Amino acid sequence: MTQMQHDTTTVSSGRGVVEGAFAVLEELRRRGGEAGLTQISAACKLPKASTHRLLEQLVRVGAVERHEGRYRVGCQLYWLGQAWQPHPGLWLAARGPLHRLRAITGASAVVTVLHDGLALTVASVPGDVESVAPVRDGMGFSLETAAGQVLTTGLRRSTAGRLPGAVLEREQVLDGVCCAALPMRSPDGRLRAAITAMVPPDRRLERVAEQAARAGAAIAASLARAAASMAELPPVLRY
Repeated sequence: MTQMQHDTTTVSSGRGVVEGAFAVLEELRRRGGEAGLTQISAACKLPKASTHRLLEQLVRVGAVERHEGRYRVGCQLYWLGQAWQPHPGLWLAARGPLHRLRAITGASAVVTVLHDGLALTVASVPGDVESVAPVRDGMGFSLETAAGQVLTTGLRRSTAGRLPGAVLEREQVLDGVCCAALPMRSPDGRLRAAITAMVPPDRRLERVAEQAARAGAAIAASLARAAASMAELPPVLRY
């Protein structure tokens, strides 16, 4: 019997190596990125020896690291995770406009998409409310937030006059944070994402919303240019 066959048959109750490895990684994520062997084994319902073997295999490929007798998520998973994009090209198109939005307004600026019942952050730039409401790529906001409302209601909701589809939220979700969120649409009118600016209560939220709308338009224009350039390539070179 080969080593791989041995590992597969001893993970637990027919569970394959890949499934067992992902169960271990999910448990590490659930515990904040670090846990002990006994904790992981019990939570995953795997024999301790099998759990140890899986963890050591993950250590060898950089997906897990050992730290003072415990295990934590490794840097290789971070780099792999960075490659995942729910809407390819959106992160690259958003970075410049989000930085300009922060420079003008001081806002924490984020672009989110609807994913698994959350407003998932695709691109983010921290601003003046970072200490109260930190933002990171990959974090999710509830659908009760301004971003979530935009993504779930589209153009049916308008609270900002000249800015159709905008949602302005003044500390209803979190004390010390006001949000202006607007829809971002593709040329055919489909809702692609939401752009949100998060600022302290002393800012003029309507003016922040206008700047966020400009940033969203810049992102949409960049995506349209990229799509047009892609369309001009021969099919074999498009992907």
